[in-house]
Amino acid sequence: MPVQIARREFLAGMAALAAARAASGLASSSDSASPFRISVINDEISQDFGRACEVASREFGMGWIELRSMWKKNIVSLDEKEVAEAQRVLAKYQLKVTDIASPLFKVDWEGAPTSKYSTPNDFRANFGFRQQDEVLERAIAMAKVFQTDRVRCFDFWRLEDQAPYRAAINERLRQAADKAGQQGITLVLENDSSNNTATGAEAAKVLDAVKSPYFMLNWDPGNAAASGEIPFPDGYNLFPKDRIGHCHCKDAVKKGKGYNWGPMGGGIIDWAGQFKALKRDGYHFAVSLEAHWNGGGSPEECSRKSWAGMKKLLQQAGA
Repeated sequence: MPVQIARREFLAGMAALAAARAASGLASSSDSASPFRISVINDEISQDFGRACEVASREFGMGWIELRSMWKKNIVSLDEKEVAEAQRVLAKYQLKVTDIASPLFKVDWEGAPTSKYSTPNDFRANFGFRQQDEVLERAIAMAKVFQTDRVRCFDFWRLEDQAPYRAAINERLRQAADKAGQQGITLVLENDSSNNTATGAEAAKVLDAVKSPYFMLNWDPGNAAASGEIPFPDGYNLFPKDRIGHCHCKDAVKKGKGYNWGPMGGGIIDWAGQFKALKRDGYHFAVSLEAHWNGGGSPEECSRKSWAGMKKLLQQAGA
């Protein structure tokens, strides 16, 4: 692993930090006007975690944040000193954590052809197939430290033909979810164009196959749109609403035969309709801004403009 800390020592240290944070009585603001936990992925704003939290809390007015990478390190690679500093920053800005946006299972499936989508060091994560058990352990430890009950995962780099491996992949997802569930953690599977679950249609099939109560969907309409699906209402109508455990918010624009990212409200996705439907269907977890769009200046400025669009859409939806 990139951080050379013995597994037992690392997990013991994380347990101590979690206890310390719980004892500190961290306060947080709430999104009283919304049924959702409105948040932003921290590194979409900045790798400077303090700056990201300052913008999210004091400028965007959020009470929640999603953790993916900071200080140029993936969330599961932070050491105890860095975790303690992140805790201090969260307390300063009164932010709660929606989930740990881990890189779990964003690797090639062992024994299958290497995927053309395979990307080493994606979001500063450089772990192999055989390191995924430890990635899961570290992600669970981080969830406990930062007092959240969910960890994001993926469905392995996309294969040209996943049929010969699908049953084994589903079993691996189920085993991981059950292991997380034993510690009170739910895995939320993100649909991603570069992975085997890219759309609402594909998500519906995996959710049907992996029936663990600790396995839910991280619904990403932007990724579904980039995969050629109309995410709302088409993709959204295909899977059970009580299996949605997290939601990423970004917009997509058509570019030739493909797609590009755009600011929230500036693309092809009916986000106002999506937010209305989530509210109607009783969803009450996170709607987390993941701008991805880079056409508006710096990452901070792009997030700022995309948040302005997202806020308007939430208001239009009465959410």
